[in-house]
Amino acid sequence: MPLTVEQTPLPGVVVITPTRFGDHRGFFSESYNARALAENGITMQFMQDNHSLSMTQGTIRGLHFQAPPNAQDKLVRCGRGALFDVAVDIRKGSPTYGQWFGVELSFDNGKQLLVPAGFAHGFVTRAPETEIIYKCSDYYAQGTEGAVAWDDPQVGIDWGLGDIAPVLSDKDTNAPALADLNSPFTFEGV
Repeated sequence: MPLTVEQTPLPGVVVITPTRFGDHRGFFSESYNARALAENGITMQFMQDNHSLSMTQGTIRGLHFQAPPNAQDKLVRCGRGALFDVAVDIRKGSPTYGQWFGVELSFDNGKQLLVPAGFAHGFVTRAPETEIIYKCSDYYAQGTEGAVAWDDPQVGIDWGLGDIAPVLSDKDTNAPALADLNSPFTFEGV
């Protein structure tokens, strides 16, 4: 599986772009290949695939995480439409604590974002009827889920909403600020 791996300003968060082989019929791409990823230093094992649909442009989901012992690495891609995908470092003691990185993931560009455990994850849809598909390295465990406010000014994410009012769940509307989070994650070095 030929692919491109791009490092981001947040160590461990990487953008992965699998190669697409196209012709007059469309394209073929291996969206996941454990061996090719391992050749690029990405060795986590994924246990669960999730697939969600957001009907409205401007839907924000996040910033979410699962705490240990059920912390999740996520490999995120867009199945249809387009979204802006974001990772925020929430590891206490990290030199990049509270910093974020975002990238456009779309059906057209085929990019994926690897979000390791210790980072909160969220996205905003850029098009109606956007599908997000992501792999998780642990199973969903309701008792360990947490969130950080999507609009926390300390984090300062530019969601690119313009005049669009965000569509939010009650959980995301009421998520705590980063300053009020007792993060379950600790930075353990590079």
